[in-house]
Amino acid sequence: MKKIGPLFLLIIILSGFTLNAQVRHEFLLQKGWKFTREDHPDSKLPEFDDHQWQQVSVPHDWAIYGPFSSRNDRQHVAITQDGQTAPTEHAGRTGGLPFVGVGWYRIKFNIPDHTPDKRVSLLFDGAMSNARVYINGQEVACWPNGYNSFHFDISPFIRPGKEITLAVRLENLPESSRWYPGAGLYRNVHVIVTQEAHIPVWGTRINTPVVKKEFARIHLQSQIIKPATQKPEAYQLVTTIHDPAGMTVATRTDKLTLYDDDTFKQDFIIPSPQCWDTENPALYTATSELFENGMLKDIYTTRFGIRSLAWGNQGFLLNEKPVKFKGVCNHHDLGPLGAAVNDAAIRRQIRLLKDMGCNAIRTSHNMPAPELVNACDEMGMMLVAESFDEWQAAKCQNGYHLYFNEWVEKDLVNLIRHYRNNPSIVMWCIGNEVIEQASESGAKLTLRLQNICHREDPSRPVTQGMDNPTAVINNNFAAVMDIPGFNYRPFMYPENYRKLPQPLLLGTETASTISSRGAYKFPVVRRSMHTYDDHQSSSYDVEHCGWSNLPEDDFIRHEDYPYCIGEFVWTGFDYLGEPTPYYTNWPSHSSLFGIIDLAGIPKDRYYLYRSHWNPDQETLHVLPHWTWPGKEGDTIPVFVYTNYPSAELFINGKSQGKVTKNSSVKAGNTENKEDRQAFTRQKRYRLMWMNTIYEPGTLRVVAYNSEGQAVAEKEVRTAGKPHHIELSADRTQLHADGQDLAFILVRIVDKDGNLCPDDDRQISFTVNGKGNFKAVANGNPASLESFQTPKMKLFHGQLTAIVQSREDEGEITFEATAPGVKRSTLILKTQKK
Repeated sequence: MKKIGPLFLLIIILSGFTLNAQVRHEFLLQKGWKFTREDHPDSKLPEFDDHQWQQVSVPHDWAIYGPFSSRNDRQHVAITQDGQTAPTEHAGRTGGLPFVGVGWYRIKFNIPDHTPDKRVSLLFDGAMSNARVYINGQEVACWPNGYNSFHFDISPFIRPGKEITLAVRLENLPESSRWYPGAGLYRNVHVIVTQEAHIPVWGTRINTPVVKKEFARIHLQSQIIKPATQKPEAYQLVTTIHDPAGMTVATRTDKLTLYDDDTFKQDFIIPSPQCWDTENPALYTATSELFENGMLKDIYTTRFGIRSLAWGNQGFLLNEKPVKFKGVCNHHDLGPLGAAVNDAAIRRQIRLLKDMGCNAIRTSHNMPAPELVNACDEMGMMLVAESFDEWQAAKCQNGYHLYFNEWVEKDLVNLIRHYRNNPSIVMWCIGNEVIEQASESGAKLTLRLQNICHREDPSRPVTQGMDNPTAVINNNFAAVMDIPGFNYRPFMYPENYRKLPQPLLLGTETASTISSRGAYKFPVVRRSMHTYDDHQSSSYDVEHCGWSNLPEDDFIRHEDYPYCIGEFVWTGFDYLGEPTPYYTNWPSHSSLFGIIDLAGIPKDRYYLYRSHWNPDQETLHVLPHWTWPGKEGDTIPVFVYTNYPSAELFINGKSQGKVTKNSSVKAGNTENKEDRQAFTRQKRYRLMWMNTIYEPGTLRVVAYNSEGQAVAEKEVRTAGKPHHIELSADRTQLHADGQDLAFILVRIVDKDGNLCPDDDRQISFTVNGKGNFKAVANGNPASLESFQTPKMKLFHGQLTAIVQSREDEGEITFEATAPGVKRSTLILKTQKK
């Protein structure tokens, strides 16, 4: 093994940049776009006058700017997945934002030093939706699926030295979605310039068929596109593999032959490999240089991880070690940023989830953005990449069923080829609660889609989320899956396991517990689909949907049943749309399912999951707050979420008793209504004092370890008069790239720093220096305030403001003001990468 010296490495890197500039040039089309909602047929023409169109940068979500309205995609439907039988009006089902309709984007750009022998491709990471793409007035591509990436060669449509006019028409149909899909060019657009002989987009495939402590065998296939006049033997591929530290660990040179079908097949042995996993996300790179008759034609880099997957009687194995999925389902929207992809926002989400103990994300119910997949590769988060919410049978009047027969294989192939080299992807998911679950032909269609996945990538298992267990275990629908995934109804897991041939089950969607951050409802009783006048749900974490349950109802089964390999909670974050149970109660327009709210602020439930999923880190969380004017003498139950087995509660120094988690509670002996209502399962995982009487002052909790030793304590105090604004940022050092974000938590506190939990005054923001105000959210699912206006009302004393960097270095000054309290200022800094 040879280590490259720093100076020599710099020379190689600079040389590589020079060669890359000669043989391959890639850039993003981000600035300089023009946008309109007017649908003029001549918008595709180069000479069309677009000077009055709006100037935007891509990624861009046109609908997130609002305004909210009950008339935006008003749907009169029966949501059969939720058990509804009669159609009713659902005003906020898709978020109440104006995503329906047509939008046009135009940009003019040049390709320096372009010659007729070069090839130019466009790669769209996602365009919502029904994209029609025009180059210099000619239609060159269409792609209906708004979530999928697609690419195509535009070389025949451009002329050397001539400016290129790219126009894109997008159209979102009414009743085409069950949630907020976003709108526009909401993911990046790439231009890729190569020589005529090159490795195409997603043209490599890396497998790690043998992974041992001593060595790993790497198999790399590289497809090439070459001129028809050139014979295969003119081509040579030199591939070098570097480890995570940049050291060269393997190299190989191969020639193409007539029998290789224009695909190089190369094998490498890597000694003492660093395996990718959630704790050590080690990433290798394979750099392939393509030569034609000795002349360099292309340089293509593939990033990958060395890791093994297996599934069967021992469960799900990552690098031969059993893994339990502690996962969440996530929609693609980023709260107040909408669907417009942003790397900083995605990485913040992953940091919050990992601190909670989460190790996996199911991309529900859509194909993920590359930024999410890359971040999961780097940060150690497993991914189940989902493809479709709808097959041939309709859930929405204008849903994917309109395109399924023609496009399903194209969409699956693009998804898999795009991400088959990413180590974070551990499973493909081909559907979610599809109507075909109950049909006689459903199993054959399932097998067809699974076989496509196996053909394109034989290294990963395939699953799907099934919510009709009675049907799918009796008609072979579930039996043909590599890993049967069940949405909800965990009480049927034992029956499912007995009847199915597979030795394991996955909870592809679990819990659907609903809560609003900081909203505590009385009495504290278990409720299903309960609604309140304020459109909220209780943060005591005791309310759920009609088809679902509380977190512990899943915890206990995945612990007690060895064939259960883990769960994906619905959901990690609140998202726009599906305001269950407030289907018809405008202005409700975002979900309450999230463990973390729409502003990215953890709810109480976050700490319940953290105490169970991240037991090696201390968690000691007390709820509710202890500021209840007018409720003196009333019963206010107190819950504690902790990784410790016991705790003692004190109110103003007086002990309320010591409570210990009840490990004798098992899944099998609590399958009855009485135990559900008595919170019997909850007593195994949370500590509860149900009869505490409120008096102002101090709650103090002392936690004890298994030896009975006091090891931690936490206090919650009654808040006094609101005094000042408190600011804290997730990051104070930003990249000066015009894209980076800081998320600033804004709270109203008393003079001693105690949160004023019911303060709802409006906060105003100013941003000066090398940054701009980007967005704001308070986590209230019924708030109609604009995300883009630099002011908003607090929700239970808190909100989140977002600041975006500019492209020059320096300081950003963020100031928050509100009537009746002291203002606050925060300084951020920006630097070039």
